[in-house]
Order: sequence, then structure tokens, then C-alpha cells
Amino acid sequence: MSYGLNIRERVDLKDLNTMAIAVNAQQFVDIENADQLVEALDLAADRQLETLVLGGGSNLVFAGDFEGLVLHMALRGRRWEQVEGETAVLALAAGENWHDAVLYAARSGYRGIENLALIPGTAGAAPVQNIGAYGVELCDTLVSVTALDCDSRKTVTLTAEDCQFAYRDSFFKRNPGRYIILEIRLRLSRSTSLKLGYRDLQDYLSDVDTAKLSPLEVAEAVMAVRRRKLPDPDTLPNTGSFFKNPVIDQARFEQLQKRFPDVVHYPLTDGVKLAAAWLIDQAGWKGYRNARVGIHNRQALVLINHSQGTGEDVLTLAEDVRRSVREKFGVELEVEPGIIGTR
Repeated sequence: MSYGLNIRERVDLKDLNTMAIAVNAQQFVDIENADQLVEALDLAADRQLETLVLGGGSNLVFAGDFEGLVLHMALRGRRWEQVEGETAVLALAAGENWHDAVLYAARSGYRGIENLALIPGTAGAAPVQNIGAYGVELCDTLVSVTALDCDSRKTVTLTAEDCQFAYRDSFFKRNPGRYIILEIRLRLSRSTSLKLGYRDLQDYLSDVDTAKLSPLEVAEAVMAVRRRKLPDPDTLPNTGSFFKNPVIDQARFEQLQKRFPDVVHYPLTDGVKLAAAWLIDQAGWKGYRNARVGIHNRQALVLINHSQGTGEDVLTLAEDVRRSVREKFGVELEVEPGIIGTR
């Protein structure tokens, strides 16, 4: 069978993952449209190759070389649809840079995603983990997702309800490999209320008349707050938050609070969310470094690769942190990034 794709062999992926782990893909192809994606999937099936969909590489850790075909999502394009009065729908191709799209919407005067500024990655990856920050989640504005059904090789449209969003979770994350996202659509507004209730954001804007803020000014404030706490992956490789904030039931929380009265927590309707950063800090890990990897000194959730560490180095440190928190608090931390390859 002949395939009209530019397949490359043994491609270095260090510059395509924000943890800057030096690994190779056995085979690699840039995907610029849905037809190429179908062709690449057929090729992989024909050659019995495992596939990996790769966007910005900001939410994964390579444990070793990937012995399969990497599908690098390079689909580009953004457009406004359904512009009606104060609202409009922003359609983003899967390969669009997420942060650039946030600024594009904010500069256009539309509100809804400005709190999600400076989150690394691509638009196509955003629904998978339902990205969120500073009181806003992607599901708050998402209308639909266009995706390729890998079983039928047909393009389908999934509504926000179909996506089954939850905290850092979605239908896509629970059913890996079934769909590959091609485009997302977000409903934004020029008049919806800005969400400024997050404490760090409130503190930063304490001397500002928030009634006069534009969405771009909010995005810039979010960027400033994030930069105070989080390292830039371009200068200090990382994947952002490495662990999810654990959720426990009320009874377990009350027992924990008796032992640790200052435990940072957030009440939920179905339990209590704990601050993973506080747990890690209290376990003594904040600012830790070994020869290659470590924990950021301003945000305990962020594992950093400061000296050309391997995936093994990162995952070993992560397991040490998880074990320490488990022993001290009886709480299990869940790793947020996907783990690719075998250790």
C-alpha cells in the first residue's frame, strides 16, 4: 500500500515536550488535515504500529523512546462563527497554540477564557483534561468538539454534554484512543461577567477598578500571577502541575483535619478537595533538587528538569513524593501528565 505522507524516522522529541526529555520517535509525521490523519492511522494499522497523538507536549512525560508512529497535530486555523449581538463562537483547529488563542479572543473584546492565559499546549489538547485555572474551566465555554472517530474513520461532532467534563477529566481522557480532536468551538461574550474571585487574582488587582477591566487586562493579570509562581517551560523544563488536587469524602477530611488543623482545602458538593501543593510542601519537598530533577521552589506541584534529566529521573522523584505524602497524610496523589513509553 502506498501512502502520500512525509514519514520521518528516529525523530528527536526533546523540543516537542515541555519537560525536555530527550527521546526518539521510531516514526513521525506532521498532520495538517483530517485526510492525512486517516491515512496515517491506516498506515499504522497496516504496519502494526502503536500511535501517539502529540500536540504541544505539555502534559506528558516520556519514560523512554516511543517505538511507534507519532502523529504531530499541526492543524491550523481560527475563525469566528455565529456572531450575534454580544456573543460569538470561536472555532480553533487542534494545532492552534492555546495561549495565543486566548490573547486573540481577549484582544477582540470577547470574555470567557482570559483566566486560562499562559496555559501551555494546543487547543486540541484542552478538552482532554478540561484545562482550568483561576476559577475557570474549559467546559464553561465549550460548545462542541469535532473529532475523528478512530473506529469508524469518520468525523463526528461531540457536544459539551457528550464530553462528560469533570475536574481535570473528560470522556476523551477516560476513553483514550477512541477519538482524535480536530477542532474545538467556544462560545464567548463581550458582556459576561469577568471571573475575578480567585484569591491570588484578587490580591494582584486590589488597587484596580475591576469594573473597567478589559478581558485582555485580566489575561495580562493572570499571566503576571502565573509567572510569579510557575516557571517558564522554555527556560526551566516542566509540565505544569504534576499532581491533581485529591478529593476525599467528608468523614476522611474531618479525621485529617483533627491531625492537621491548617490543612488547605476546598469544600465540594460531593466531598472535599485538598491542595496537593500544601501536602507536598508539608511533606518537605518544596524546593528539593537532586543532580537532574527537582521540585520548584515557589510551587510544590511543579516538577522541574533542571539538568537534562530522563523520564526515569522524573518518574522516580514523582513516586518518592507520592509515597511521602501517602505515609504522612494517608492521601494518594494522582499524577496528572500522561506517561508515554516503558521505564
